[in-house]
Amino acid sequence: MSRYGPETGIDHGPVLCFESFNNSCVKFVYPSEIQILFYLFFSAIALTTVCGNLLVIIAIIHFKQLHTPTNYLILSLAVADLLIGGFVMPPSMLRSVETCWYLGDMFCKIHSSVDIMLCITSLLHISFISIDRYYAVCHPLQYRNKITPPISLIMISLCWGLAAFVGFAMVFLELNIMGAEEFYFDNIASSTISSILAFGLPAIIAVCIYLKILLVARRQSKSIQHSAHVQAIQSVNSELKKEGKATKTLAIIMGAFLTFWIPFFLCNLIDPFIGYSVPPLLFDLFLWVGYYNSTCNPIVYAFFYTWFRNAFRIILSKRVFQTNSSRTMLF
Repeated sequence: MSRYGPETGIDHGPVLCFESFNNSCVKFVYPSEIQILFYLFFSAIALTTVCGNLLVIIAIIHFKQLHTPTNYLILSLAVADLLIGGFVMPPSMLRSVETCWYLGDMFCKIHSSVDIMLCITSLLHISFISIDRYYAVCHPLQYRNKITPPISLIMISLCWGLAAFVGFAMVFLELNIMGAEEFYFDNIASSTISSILAFGLPAIIAVCIYLKILLVARRQSKSIQHSAHVQAIQSVNSELKKEGKATKTLAIIMGAFLTFWIPFFLCNLIDPFIGYSVPPLLFDLFLWVGYYNSTCNPIVYAFFYTWFRNAFRIILSKRVFQTNSSRTMLF
């Protein structure tokens, strides 16, 4: 599969992706030095993505203190990010550098489906995390009863199930892009609806919930300031600070996701209305910007979460293999 239009190869004129097919896409040939730099750069991103998210997964699974409903959602999100780095990025790197798809039509469909699925999975996780934060901040007394580990499991199952259905349906049922080089469906309705349902609607819901959380948090802060019970103030204020910090960090995760993926989805939404005239290289650039979000999430955890930094040190120092290391208090 390749969306690359006619380009002129360097020094040798037009070069087809498949010389034996007259309708094959024209390949843009990068100089070998540029190709090597691209391969090194994309490989570094993929490796960093896999290693960073693997650390998050190991930390949450191993340390019992981290076995909370919120962290289960973070764990599942890290699995999605790891799969982007380990499964999606390497074939995409080959396509981006070679400007052609050489891995066959069937694998193209599978790769495209998994790519779409993982992106939607990430956004749905962020939406459910916003619901988790809503109860933690806005209804703290109901939080432990409403958001339990089984509820988190249901949220995670919905994330993966809905995303898998949409991702594979869009490709294998030809609702958007058919996974073969010679086909590209000019279907404005399906492209618009899929972009709105897969990205726009969950993103709007998550943003609205976080805005609601912000308003409630401000009201709570003012209420505490006017309270006459000093001990109650200290207890409630400590809990609110803890939940507020977690909410702030996860809001940054959401903001990063939207920032990295909005350019691609805007192009995907606009492209059918302008005759699919968005330059393929620009599409590819925005796609890699979106992928980079999966690389950045562990960096955000490391910067804002004390537990992740402590777990990181324990794992790298191999103390994780010591007896009862799973019961280590990280914060």
